[in-house]
Order: sequence, then structure tokens, then C-alpha cells
Amino acid sequence: QVQLVESGGGLVQPGGSLRLSCAASGSTFSINAMGWYRQAPGKQRELVARITSGGSTNYADSVKGRFTISRDNAQNTVYLQMNSLKPEDTAVYYCNADGRTLATMIPVRAWGQGTQVTVSS
Repeated sequence: QVQLVESGGGLVQPGGSLRLSCAASGSTFSINAMGWYRQAPGKQRELVARITSGGSTNYADSVKGRFTISRDNAQNTVYLQMNSLKPEDTAVYYCNADGRTLATMIPVRAWGQGTQVTVSS
């Protein structure tokens, strides 16, 4: 089992910043990639940012230049630094991890419970 715990969400004014954290824990596993998705009411869940264990990243066009994803592989923790926040960034942000169990190489995909980010004046 892989458990993901997110933190760092909250209310921020436009132009402000937030830093989200997601810590992965479990028995024995290897995580290949972690990412952040978000979903606003009435909208589909979308990929915000993703990072592999090797450091390759990709971002949604809407957040490029404003958000930065990083990862501490030793701690199995992923971060999302969000700068220059806009009202349209308001959503529930979900952490995701993709990997495999070390013993049996069984694919594992886990989701966090979500953390609310609200950007409002």
C-alpha cells in the first residue's frame, strides 16, 4: 500500500504564493513518478505538473513559468511551488504517485485525499 498525504493548501490572494507538499509512505515500493492534478467544480481533473525519479518534468500550459515541481526521492516527497497565483488556479489539488512494489514489481498508483487551494481577493 502507498499512502499520500498532501499539505500546504489554503486561501491566498491573487499574485500570492503557496507551496504544496505530498509525502508518500508505505511498506516497500519504488515510485517512478509523482505529480499534481487539480479539479475545479464543473471541470475535468487536469494534470498540473509531473516529475519522474530522474527529474524530468512536464507542466500544464496554464501554469508554465509560475509553478515549479520538485521531488526529494529519498523522502518520496513531491513539492509544488505555486507563484503568481490566479483565481483560475482555484481547485482541489491531488497528489499522484506511480510506481511498483519492490518485492513483486506490482504496479501501484496512489492518490492523495486532495488539498483545497483558493485564490481570491
